[in-house]
Amino acid sequence: PPLIDDEEMRQKLAKIASYALIHNRRIANRVDDSVVREMGGRIRIMRRARGYAPAPLDLPSGFEASPDLLAMGAELKATFCLVKNGKAILSQHIGDLENAPSHKDYRKMISLYENMFDHVPAAFIADLHPDYLSTKFAAERTETTSRQLIQVQHHHAHVASCLAENGRPLNTAPVLGIVLDGLGLGEDGTIWGGEFLLADYERFERLAYLKPVAMLGGAQASREPWRNLYAHLMACMSWEKFETKFGALPVYRMLKDKPRATLDAMVRQRINSPLASSGGRLFDALAAAIGVCPERQSYEGQTGAVLEAMADRKTLRDPGENRYPISIVNKPKTDMPFIEPGPLWTAVLDDLSRQTPAPVIAARFHIWLADSVVAMTKRLAEKSGSQERRFSEIALSGGCFQNRILFDEIERLLQSDGFTVLTHTDIPANDGGLALGQAAIGAARLIRRGTIDQNTE
Repeated sequence: PPLIDDEEMRQKLAKIASYALIHNRRIANRVDDSVVREMGGRIRIMRRARGYAPAPLDLPSGFEASPDLLAMGAELKATFCLVKNGKAILSQHIGDLENAPSHKDYRKMISLYENMFDHVPAAFIADLHPDYLSTKFAAERTETTSRQLIQVQHHHAHVASCLAENGRPLNTAPVLGIVLDGLGLGEDGTIWGGEFLLADYERFERLAYLKPVAMLGGAQASREPWRNLYAHLMACMSWEKFETKFGALPVYRMLKDKPRATLDAMVRQRINSPLASSGGRLFDALAAAIGVCPERQSYEGQTGAVLEAMADRKTLRDPGENRYPISIVNKPKTDMPFIEPGPLWTAVLDDLSRQTPAPVIAARFHIWLADSVVAMTKRLAEKSGSQERRFSEIALSGGCFQNRILFDEIERLLQSDGFTVLTHTDIPANDGGLALGQAAIGAARLIRRGTIDQNTE
């Protein structure tokens, strides 16, 4: 978090800055600078802090009966949200709670906001993941106050955040929420991150997803892109096939020296290798394949940022016939469709064999992902035996939609097909907006039920 104490500044910045401009007024609270970018012809907030928070947001029609609530937000890009008198008060960006000073600030800010707004929550709303530090703090508060704890699935909260920002009323018809991000715990115990959810404020149905692939080493896979590349390649071909067809490529030489036997055993025995339908990890894998920070990311989301920046603009404007093949497959037994990236990887490796420039591959990947998302959406919208669509509105959310190329292309294609597209503007699409969605879901459930239980649910 930003430094606000002169002595702490002297200790931590002495080897960086020769001088510092200070003041005799003590800084009471940390507030980051806000970050915005232009996408789709509108200014959109990536990080909501100075100049925006804590300005209250009007909740949509139907939420007037909500009791006071406290939504605890996510673990990364943490914010929290108070509900009071039909308004949502979303905190400034606080940061990653795994960082001890940020975690301390998070607790301090919750106390400050509760005092400042004379707020006593009737219930706490938290993420479904039991190990999120925000969820653990909600459980602590539940025990000490005997209030209710409502846990909300991560990607449902993303969709609800988009609905609330766009003023959709409490009784809104379900929309298709397309959520692409790093990860969140799914209701089936696996890691989700590439989701198609038919959702309103109270409930959701998972209709489709990106193909789940093992996160080798768990959280370590989020930091080391090569792990995701290896997992994706081994999910669509054997090592022997990879070696035979693509053994001359640098990507083969990079992977052959990794501890493959250990990684393969982890997958077989399901040890520290959870399945993840993650859009973020797919970006990691593609980046590693073309040599973008394959060993380790320096910051969260680096691969996505670099791939967006390097994508060849000419290819984006005119992809021609060289689009990567789209594959949608139905899962046996459940018959639920998912996007199968196997043909993508064969095409990418073929491009590498032809020495296709990395920026061209990056551009083709963006186009493939947008085309796949839209193809899945159109398929899900079809009603058997009817020309009417199952849904007409689409809500786009999740950190991957901070990518301008992906956002612009998906929005354009969906609108050209006649869908109404709901997007984030004043609230971050990333986890910084999650608390608003949690608050809306918690409020909707309590309003519909008409009572406030004091027991944990």
